[in-house]
Amino acid sequence: MFRKFVAITMFVSFVAMSTSGLLMIYMDRTSFTLQMHPVHKVFGVLLVLAAIAHITLNFRSLKAHVKNLSVAIMGAVLIAALVGLYAVALSRSIPADTAEALDALSGKAEQQMEGE
Repeated sequence: MFRKFVAITMFVSFVAMSTSGLLMIYMDRTSFTLQMHPVHKVFGVLLVLAAIAHITLNFRSLKAHVKNLSVAIMGAVLIAALVGLYAVALSRSIPADTAEALDALSGKAEQQMEGE
């Protein structure tokens, strides 16, 4: 039964994360991103928890998949892309005064949305 809960949680969380993420890319407005933020955060956490459970439940199968050279190479390429994108994102700093202003505005907007 636990596997079934994990599977449905992963499926719904994936749908929520992918649709909210794609909408944020498509709409490309900070105000819309703030609106989607609660959905993206909650289902992001659920997806991580479900993924950890999925990996735990299927670890032997995942190890067997990685023994295939092309799968291992694909995994390595994806990991390299992830690390590279993190490095680029983290190396691009936002000036402290701009970051503080953005944080203050987004905090104010979230408080206003909670008060509605």
